[in-house]
Amino acid sequence: MKITKCAALLAAILGTAGFAGGAVANDTLADFHGENMECDSCHLESGELSNDSLTYENEQCVSCHGTLAEVAEGNTRKNYNAHESHFPGDVACTACHAGHEKSVNYCDSCHSFEFDMPYSAKWERYEPSIAELAKDAADRKAALAADPAATVDVLVVGSGGAGFAAAVAAHDKGAKVMLIEKEPVIGGNAKLAAGGMNAAWTDQQKAKDIKDSVESMYKDTMKGGRNLNQPELVEILTGNSKSSVDWLTSLGADLNDIGRMGGASANRSHRPTGGAGVGAHVIQVLYDNAVKRDIDLRMNTRGVEVLKEGGKVKGLLVKGKYKGYYWVKADAVIMATGGFGKNNDRVASYDPKLKGFISTNQPGATGDGLDVAGNAGAGMTDVQYIQAHPTLSVKGGVMVTEAVRGNGAILVNREGKRFVNEITTRDKAAAAILKQTGKTAYLIFDDSVRNSLKKINKYIKLGVVPTAESPEALGKLEGIDGKALAATIAQYNKLVASGKDTDFERPNLPRALNEGNYYAIEVTPGVHHTMGGVSIDKNSGILTEDKKAIPGFYGAGEVTGGVHGANRLGGNAISDIITFGKLAGENAAKYSKQ
Repeated sequence: MKITKCAALLAAILGTAGFAGGAVANDTLADFHGENMECDSCHLESGELSNDSLTYENEQCVSCHGTLAEVAEGNTRKNYNAHESHFPGDVACTACHAGHEKSVNYCDSCHSFEFDMPYSAKWERYEPSIAELAKDAADRKAALAADPAATVDVLVVGSGGAGFAAAVAAHDKGAKVMLIEKEPVIGGNAKLAAGGMNAAWTDQQKAKDIKDSVESMYKDTMKGGRNLNQPELVEILTGNSKSSVDWLTSLGADLNDIGRMGGASANRSHRPTGGAGVGAHVIQVLYDNAVKRDIDLRMNTRGVEVLKEGGKVKGLLVKGKYKGYYWVKADAVIMATGGFGKNNDRVASYDPKLKGFISTNQPGATGDGLDVAGNAGAGMTDVQYIQAHPTLSVKGGVMVTEAVRGNGAILVNREGKRFVNEITTRDKAAAAILKQTGKTAYLIFDDSVRNSLKKINKYIKLGVVPTAESPEALGKLEGIDGKALAATIAQYNKLVASGKDTDFERPNLPRALNEGNYYAIEVTPGVHHTMGGVSIDKNSGILTEDKKAIPGFYGAGEVTGGVHGANRLGGNAISDIITFGKLAGENAAKYSKQ
């Protein structure tokens, strides 16, 4: 075996001479490995790549260097550990490390920390659009002339919460399922969601004596969406919210902690015990269940054209990053590809005031699914409504969950003053921040808030949360008027004691800010959620412009429109993707049997 050579190789790679910018003769990892190993140390004997997921190649990385967790143990940095990934699933080494070309750190797609990865290049993403891929006429024609590379009952496009929920649900209804994902990592935007999953009148709420109702959740959702939501879809979202929590719980999820997000009239945002991030947890649970069911999961694989015959879906043309074009025969196709928040050109075409805005989204959220569905005849709903999340950390590009505000943090400007109800809807909070000096604001909280939400420790570990023993000292650190900040906190604490916010009508005042140290996170709005997308009916079936169902075609999650109206409430996204993902999977499986 190659273990002895591997130990020396790993030491050399992690040494200072191996990092980008160091004095090395090699330009890529393949160059460096070539001095110590043969090609078959990484590749199949044939020299061919194993598949688009690079399954065999990644197994060789692990056999030499260890698992991601094992590598992380010896790779700590001051504020972060790139191998201590917050991503769910089994993150492949090749998500970042390339062999025969410069490596690109996937973390750079969202964050602005200084990563010193060996043989690396700056993050740049060029991805041909669906329209540009249409120019591959000869390759596509050849692929379609061949026999299908696989035959399944249900093909799911996208590995976020909606995609995995659909895949697991379809399998459990007796369908043979394949799930494809264009990125090298699973989870879509869901893996970044931290706040919680809204659900009404759950067992978890009852255990905590929280009074809530489906009717109240319905009214909050409609009001938050400016009553532009489609009522029948909101009825499904709210009416099935408890059963969605029950379903996830039955699969192994922990949703026992409950908080409140903006626009909610009750504590109904469910998350793991202690307030850990909900999205990565839910994706991990669904991924584990998909693996247990042996669902065919293919990474680095784009869905590019829905194939139809007689008006009905018959399969999907896909393009693997390494294997190229082929088609999969399927009775039903489920689009669960997410939104287009990372595609600023597209965002700005619908909402010009968001031009140039940074996004909280993962790099794959470019709108592919809308194009593929549109080419297959899908109609669109509410694509002009795009939400900015109010609290994107200026340092590091880290999205700060709304749960921090929900658990008691306040928002202040550089003048040290509150200026908004902290748990108003996201559109109102974002607009208020943009009116402040510098178009940023500061989340201010103390140790009582920190200790109430595990997620906060992640931000602190990343080094984006300055702290001090007093408001005055914190103000000096961050360029905030410290004297005014102290007065603001004192006033807020009086309001907490009185039980009513007479200044900004904040509906919940969970705790005073008077314990231990004080913390500040400078935040600004970032493009976060696209409310619109393909039109669907109450069965998650995709509709044409004239509202006719396309047989065998389903959609779930952020790729769809109609659920959230003009503005999504925090905590409704996870509820949306699980409820409609499960519904799409079950109905697609039922359709395939017909």
